[in-house]
Amino acid sequence: MDYKKAASEVLEYIGGKDNIVSAAHCATRLRLVIADNGKVNKKELENATGVQGVFEAQGQLQIIFGTGTVNKVYDEFIALSGAAAVSKDEAKAQGAAKGNWFQRAIKTLGDIFVPIIPAIVASGFLMGIMESLNFMVNNGFIEMNTSSSIYVFAQLFSNVAYTFLPILIAFSAAKVFGGNPFLGAVIGMIMLHPDLQNAWTVATEGVHTYQEVFFGLYQVPLVGYQGHVIPVIIAVWVMSFLEKRLHKIVPPMFDLFVTPLVSVFVTGYLTLAAIGPVFTTVENFVINGVQWLIAIPFGIGSFIMGGLYATTVVSGIHHMYTIIDLGQLSAYGVTYWLPLASAANVAQGGAALAVALRTKNKKLKSMALPASLSAFMGITEPAIFGVNLRFFRPFIAGSIGGACGALYASIVGLGATGTGVTGIFGVLLHLHHPIQYIITIAIATGVAFVVSWFIGLPKEELQAEPAAPKAEETPAQPAPAVAAAQPAGSVTIVSPLSGEAVPLSETGDPAFSAEALGKGIAVRPSEGKVFAPCDATVSAVMGHAVGLTCDNGAELLIHVGIDTVNLDGKHYTGHVEDGQRVKAGDLLLEFDIAAIEAEGYKTITPVIVTNSDDYADVERAAGAVTACRDTLLTLTR
Repeated sequence: MDYKKAASEVLEYIGGKDNIVSAAHCATRLRLVIADNGKVNKKELENATGVQGVFEAQGQLQIIFGTGTVNKVYDEFIALSGAAAVSKDEAKAQGAAKGNWFQRAIKTLGDIFVPIIPAIVASGFLMGIMESLNFMVNNGFIEMNTSSSIYVFAQLFSNVAYTFLPILIAFSAAKVFGGNPFLGAVIGMIMLHPDLQNAWTVATEGVHTYQEVFFGLYQVPLVGYQGHVIPVIIAVWVMSFLEKRLHKIVPPMFDLFVTPLVSVFVTGYLTLAAIGPVFTTVENFVINGVQWLIAIPFGIGSFIMGGLYATTVVSGIHHMYTIIDLGQLSAYGVTYWLPLASAANVAQGGAALAVALRTKNKKLKSMALPASLSAFMGITEPAIFGVNLRFFRPFIAGSIGGACGALYASIVGLGATGTGVTGIFGVLLHLHHPIQYIITIAIATGVAFVVSWFIGLPKEELQAEPAAPKAEETPAQPAPAVAAAQPAGSVTIVSPLSGEAVPLSETGDPAFSAEALGKGIAVRPSEGKVFAPCDATVSAVMGHAVGLTCDNGAELLIHVGIDTVNLDGKHYTGHVEDGQRVKAGDLLLEFDIAAIEAEGYKTITPVIVTNSDDYADVERAAGAVTACRDTLLTLTR
């Protein structure tokens, strides 16, 4: 491939030198921060030399070139453009800072809630299961010993994440705001102190006690903040602000005890005296407003929101919806918002599925099919950014399907017992009304599929790929000597690490889920070690990722974690370097699973066959795999 030509085309299609703020790259992608996204010719960029995909995330324009190739294109790009070469962290920070205050606020909410979603999901699922069991037991559908330890303990565990939610939010928010997360947790504990009246009893019992504050200026109710979100976030922001300022002005010999004491006491007083009461009112206004919209007769409000939901995903606003879900769960015991979101998500999957089945373009089909499956699991970015928005009409079809599914959910009053999961597995949050949920997603998927089938693609995308581009791609294929060495028949790739093999759609990354870098599989690691799955030459090493050119002809990318490029090699120990020969079973990389996940990143590891186009079929394993022992992929020519 002509790397200089590829860099030149990228520079031209992004609007030239003057439209670049900075440039960085990871193992697979050129990451650009653009001054004016309106000047980017995305359609031409997607068809530029060597480009395997284009999408926007974290305020960056991410252009996928693949392992090894991206390094060389990046060098040429920097030479041609004179762009500021920055680290991945700096590029991420610049991308985040480029947005307006509202976009930055939405991103902050996402950063706070993403790490605690597993806890919320676990409680939500268990609440749904227990509510269904209680219903069946109370109505005589099944017989069960409700006094057994398993039943009693499960009932006890089911709502624990929601009961202590302010502590989870406070801990996560302090990390995001740069404060001490344990001091943040203390603020959350103050807001749940047992001497405060439980917030969930106020509706039936009224407020028990009031307290004069600010030297008798006014009174506030001594009520806890169970189920509240916004007051907790604001309180922890104030604490983090105070803590960071105090670290700068308090002498080091006093800092250890003065700063925590003052930060916690001042923030705690302000929280109970002002921040809590004021922002509880604001939060209640938001929740009541959303409920009013959803309750508009004949499901009209839900129809509108179901249609607009995917647009809010594009803009990033959807990160704030966790607040709505949690607020509704606190106020009503269920969230009526999550079924709307689920309908909108699966509808985008239905639209992408129609594209996959309708098109004769093999590259588009290979992207659209896994992207649609990912959307059915609740992860819509691959379908929206990789397929539907690219042609726009499938995106509209998905929005129409989402509106229709949300309309039905509203009419039947469908609510979820938890949050964090949509799509097919969202049924576990609707076990009290599973049939209604299934009908909701069936309507959303069916309408979106039909509309996308008839209007989703321009005529040229219904045609098979022309011959010319295939001929142009020939030089980019492996050199004849390498190709000659490749054996006929099937090639077996054993797993490079131990864990559970799962589809790429579970990575949540648009590029991996859409198979833009090649076909493959992902592994949820149980051990922080990566081994060579075969005899190979190391083609790329970048902290969190290793590229291999295998003697059997396969070209592999082992990418440990999602967005872990931002760690810049922290918590990773490499044992190989570029160009090194390795034998099957050699240790390539070690990583600290707990430390990486504590930083808020997934350690799920995509194993990609970057030259999967050379193979007629890539068969993937499933379930538990052991490094260098179990077959992970079978490649057939």
